[in-house]
Amino acid sequence: MFFHTHPYEPFIPENATKLIVGTLPPPRFTTGELKVNDVDFCYGSRDGLLWPVLDKLFDLDLKFENTNEAIEQRKRFLIKRGIGICDVVQSSQRDKIDASDLGMENVRLRNMTEILRQHPKIDTLLFTGGNSKNGPEYFFRKHLKQHPEEISLKGVSGEVPRIYQFLLEGRIIKTVSLTAPSGSANRAIGSMKLYKTLKKKYPEFNTIDFRVLQYNGFF
Repeated sequence: MFFHTHPYEPFIPENATKLIVGTLPPPRFTTGELKVNDVDFCYGSRDGLLWPVLDKLFDLDLKFENTNEAIEQRKRFLIKRGIGICDVVQSSQRDKIDASDLGMENVRLRNMTEILRQHPKIDTLLFTGGNSKNGPEYFFRKHLKQHPEEISLKGVSGEVPRIYQFLLEGRIIKTVSLTAPSGSANRAIGSMKLYKTLKKKYPEFNTIDFRVLQYNGFF
């Protein structure tokens, strides 16, 4: 059984109004066995698409390599834009050592409501995935159910990406369940009506372009 712990503490600038919320990076980030072109920072997997999408969206000219400069580029961007990163999962166990969310067992969650109390400027949570089992929204809902005040998400928009909101001690916080920045989500994107329409109109349009279009409204 592999004990999969989160290798990074939350990165939350003082000016953060938005918080990116995922689950766990691939196990190699826990063991420190990074691959060439991995970045030793949140969402730094060379196979992940969050930073390539943000790079394209904001024309950041990011480096995709295992260097301090690549890390600092990402931190500077987050600070400038007032965006934090705090994944909802602290640790899990795995029978199979892979990055599948479904493979996580005995999951321990971070105390997200307490983290939000400590950062009162945050008004938006950006989930890197939806409410499918072991996704970030799924675990956040589970965390809220354990809260003594019985906090729940209320629907704001049923369109993709789905938007909800909840009340935390009189403070309204919005959540947005973005299409996951992973290759496994590409099949779901391919079946979406909007994607099909855009692909037909613009043959070179791809799944990264689709995420850029979607994420643009929330970052």
